[in-house]
Amino acid sequence: MTTAQHRTAQHKIGSGFGRRSSADDVLAGVDLTGKLAVITGGYSGLGLETTRALAKAGARVVVPARRRAVAGEAVAGIDGVEVDELDLGDLDSVRAFADRFLASGRTIDILIDSAAIMACPETRVGPGWEAQFATNHLGHFALVNRLWPAIAPGGARVVSVSSTGHHNSDIRWDDPHWNSGEYDKWAAYGQAKTANVLFAVQLDAFGKDHGVQAFSLHPGGILTPLQRHLAKEEMVERGWIDENGALLDPEAFKTPEQGAATQVWAATSPQLSGIGGVYCEDCDIAEITPADSERAGVRGYAVDPASAARLWALSAELTGVDAFA
Repeated sequence: MTTAQHRTAQHKIGSGFGRRSSADDVLAGVDLTGKLAVITGGYSGLGLETTRALAKAGARVVVPARRRAVAGEAVAGIDGVEVDELDLGDLDSVRAFADRFLASGRTIDILIDSAAIMACPETRVGPGWEAQFATNHLGHFALVNRLWPAIAPGGARVVSVSSTGHHNSDIRWDDPHWNSGEYDKWAAYGQAKTANVLFAVQLDAFGKDHGVQAFSLHPGGILTPLQRHLAKEEMVERGWIDENGALLDPEAFKTPEQGAATQVWAATSPQLSGIGGVYCEDCDIAEITPADSERAGVRGYAVDPASAARLWALSAELTGVDAFA
């Protein structure tokens, strides 16, 4: 066992679930009646399946969405779901959504940061921030901090959806917004996904005194609208699909229902009581994997407490928001 594994709880617990478990499987026998969940991106891909599963288990689900009308159509017919407006790339929009929610006087039991962009062309948002880091990490950072008054009272679980893509890059501490050098969309995605993991590590540390737990996870390989920025030729080159768009290895991919399972498990499982700040995959806690390994699992740099504290400070400086200052 490595020092990092000993210091954290970052090793498998034998949950009884696996990579083919579905969101409904992990929620069997779980009653979420009276619970309130907020799910960013809860109207598309894995987010939509997460919304369906939690609502089916009795939760009230709030889906903040950049495309509010599209979100409304997607969740129509799912009982107990409401849609609001939120653009994670716009901190004014984040503030406005949080203010509206807090004004409702409700508390949050589950918050799942599921919305993301992946491998997009170089794009700038806000004050010139790199879009993947800004949207996937900084927007969610600001959102959780602004919603903290509704998160803390109920001892909520906060779930940060990362990816095995975090293997592609640690945080680029000297240049997180790619202001110099040639832009690499996959390294930029990797940095954003590492940030998602580090965010959960630090939030869990801050949240312990309030009974709040935070988790991060890799949902698995799933073809969803997340791939919207990838040309078919690139997916062919990466060995995902053939020239006709068919999956080359269906066993290598999960269904959306299976892809949603790990975030639902992290958000609800009693097996994780008292174990926070960990990175999960396939409905279990993941192992730390060496830098020279291509295995699944989590890189040590993504669960390093010192890096997590450093990223929190940087994020608070950039966004001007810190519930724990």
